[in-house]
Amino acid sequence: MQRRDLFKLPLVAAALAAVPASVPAQAVARCEGEGTPNQFIPKTPKDANPLENELQKYPKCPYCGMDRSQYHHARHLVQYADDLVDGTCSIHCLSISLAINLDREPKAIYAPDNGSPDAIKPLINVDQATYLIGGGTPGVMTKRSKVSFGSQASAQAAQAKTGGELGNFADALTASYADLAQDTLMIRKKREERRRHMMKKAG
Repeated sequence: MQRRDLFKLPLVAAALAAVPASVPAQAVARCEGEGTPNQFIPKTPKDANPLENELQKYPKCPYCGMDRSQYHHARHLVQYADDLVDGTCSIHCLSISLAINLDREPKAIYAPDNGSPDAIKPLINVDQATYLIGGGTPGVMTKRSKVSFGSQASAQAAQAKTGGELGNFADALTASYADLAQDTLMIRKKREERRRHMMKKAG
């Protein structure tokens, strides 16, 4: 897999290139040695062994705040070449990390093995994963689920029960970017409804 080409999807590159002229120069300040805006740098220290005590070090998704232990079956983790790490709740939020860190080369990306019987699904390299895209399984941060498995046989068994299409990580990531607009609208709507409900209760 040519990772650098994969993450520079035309849709993402076009969206990120559209920085309004009205944005102050300091708001798009560059990081030393590469092009990622400062506000998008992963905030945790560099980590050469990100899978060690992973859920303790990266308990919350940095993009939506969701608990990664609760959503262990959907969580992803990317270790960039400079050993900065983003632990996300889902491939939806992973796709955000990869999009806004276009100049940061991924060293490794991990996804959960939903074929494992373990109470907390173990992470595997996405190069080894088979994804079940769509079908009847509920998605995390997305209407169309992208569920990872450590073996094709496990993915096929799940497909027989829920439907959907099998693919690799590139297929799942492409589907995630294709769904991003509608999923973002869906998430914003749900959060606004939750805020209104809380304000109604408080009032």
